[in-house]
Amino acid sequence: MLTREENERLTRVGPGTPMGELLRRYWQPICPAAELAGEKPLKRLRILGEDLVVFRMPDARYGLMQERCQHRGASLYYGFLESDGLRCAYHGWKYALDGQCLEQPFEPAGSHFKERVCQPAYPVEQLAGLLFAYLGPPERKPLVPRWDVLVRPDGCRTVFVHPVLEANWLQPMENAVDTVHTYFLHGHMMKMKGISAGEYYLRPILNYEFEPFEWGIIKRRTYGGEHPETEAGHPLIFPNALRVPTGPFHALHWRVPIDDARTQIFEVEFSGSDDGSEVEQADEAIPVEYLPSGMTEDGEYDMLTFPSQDKMAYETAGAIYDRSVEHLGASDRGIALYRKMLREQLAIVEAGGEPMALVRDPAANTIIRFNTSQGQAAWAAQASGYYERQAPPAS
Repeated sequence: MLTREENERLTRVGPGTPMGELLRRYWQPICPAAELAGEKPLKRLRILGEDLVVFRMPDARYGLMQERCQHRGASLYYGFLESDGLRCAYHGWKYALDGQCLEQPFEPAGSHFKERVCQPAYPVEQLAGLLFAYLGPPERKPLVPRWDVLVRPDGCRTVFVHPVLEANWLQPMENAVDTVHTYFLHGHMMKMKGISAGEYYLRPILNYEFEPFEWGIIKRRTYGGEHPETEAGHPLIFPNALRVPTGPFHALHWRVPIDDARTQIFEVEFSGSDDGSEVEQADEAIPVEYLPSGMTEDGEYDMLTFPSQDKMAYETAGAIYDRSVEHLGASDRGIALYRKMLREQLAIVEAGGEPMALVRDPAANTIIRFNTSQGQAAWAAQASGYYERQAPPAS
């Protein structure tokens, strides 16, 4: 249980909030790169409570700026992309990628006013079909982590965009260290629906463990029954990602706060080649799939897929779950550990220090691997059908 004041510290993400400042120390995915590759190279988005416009320059460089122009507040989304910057459609003020004002067409000749105007702007990098942005202090900018799922050459990738969650970011992230919800929410639910995608989780859970490590927390389960095994584990990558190993598939999920009450989940799934050989897949060729809402026509959760089941659990707790009224049990010790880690890292940032799990050494960033083999491939194959809308068999 948290106090309401502690809950506020962990859930509010806007500029200047403790959690907002912590999350801004990390690169966050903001959209698939493919969304800017066509005839509309600008996109409005909201991340960490900030209204922004992301754009692709004619020379394929990317920029990210606060949406409202520093002059009179008009939206830069309607502006003009030029070779050296973005020009506002209202009065023609033009900004470089770093936000510095380059031109103010109707100011007097020789005016130095533009030198004193800078549009808030953030760096953007493309990796594995996604655009990543860093919204933190420029002098603290780390490297974009090259997780194995994003850069392994021996397979192909797919980007998945989940429907927007009407829930605070911490609700799906705490679920990442909840090892026992899978039995009923996924395994038992699928069985009751007559769907065969949840057998992996419908086994007795004999034990579960949580281990802090350099990148976050590894969770492990030991299963009994006819197919016993102890998972090697899959890590919560601090602060807001989950590395998921499922047989031949491996995935990274990011739970990115749109604002205090909404969350966007981005996912990159890696599928290894059959023989381990390298596969040529250009970043621009990575497919993007948008998952269905998971809702029925009458506005209920259809509960036919893992994402719909998770969405129900996240959203029905409320837009910002009030943790002052919860009752944690022994099975929730992973959640308690994660909250402790969050509080510790908040305190480090507030004291002017460097939080955990940042990458700064280029030599160590060629490919960041995890030992996450998950045991019996036959059981790990439960991933099949994870994203597809499934109907129960006809009676």
